[in-house]
Amino acid sequence: MDKQFGKILLTGATGLVGSRLLPRLVKAGYDCFALVRGKEVATGVTAVQGDLFDPETLQEAVKDAVAVIHLAAVFRSTDMDLIWKSNLEGTRNLIDAVKSNAPDARFIFASTSHVYDINSPHPGREDDALNPQHAYPASKVAAENELSESGLNWSVLRFPFVYGDGDGHLEELPKHVVAAKFHPAMRMSTIHHRDIYTAVIMALQGIMDRRVVNIADEAPTTLYELLQLVGETMTSSAEPLINPWYLHADASLARSLGFQPSIRTVYQAAQENLL
Repeated sequence: MDKQFGKILLTGATGLVGSRLLPRLVKAGYDCFALVRGKEVATGVTAVQGDLFDPETLQEAVKDAVAVIHLAAVFRSTDMDLIWKSNLEGTRNLIDAVKSNAPDARFIFASTSHVYDINSPHPGREDDALNPQHAYPASKVAAENELSESGLNWSVLRFPFVYGDGDGHLEELPKHVVAAKFHPAMRMSTIHHRDIYTAVIMALQGIMDRRVVNIADEAPTTLYELLQLVGETMTSSAEPLINPWYLHADASLARSLGFQPSIRTVYQAAQENLL
């Protein structure tokens, strides 16, 4: 297939999201480059050696890019300094490189619905005031702010719980749910890897320009049901649910922009063997 659109640089290309997004972009004919540190990348992708902590290596990496998709992040780690360094300083270095070498490129930033207040009176909305207390979402908010003030053409996609394509993420959920002592009736927004691709394509086309957009499927699902899907039984409870909107993202803005998930629910994914 002929290359289209121009050079697209991805960070986090070998991670949970990137390793599933890249092959879809390549199949669609996009000219993909992956920022890597010696790792192999998917067929059809050009590897670019570089490090988010080494600004000099980023100069050549972003050169001639028409879009940068920034997925690289540190999430589950006890090293708070590493989380902040990776998610804020690494993003800042990449922003600076794009400003200097590809100022007209679209900068698409993957963020998280974890930024929303646990005590929110409604599903998390893009215009909510944010004050996350944990390092991962706090560092993401700080990076979002850096990007929105950069003068670049940016978009921020806030993803909820990501699953599918055999990534094992759903299978890991029970241990985190039990450790956090979550209520079984808590509903969590989800998104399949196929529809991360759907959203990214829209962002590449300019539909998300200079917007923060929640990306989620059509049916937040209870933790009780999600655990059942992977063969785990969660302790039942009829106690009142505190913080009923935590982990539930309002995706109405995405809908208004034309986003339609091809995998509308986790149950659809299960029925079609796409978990």
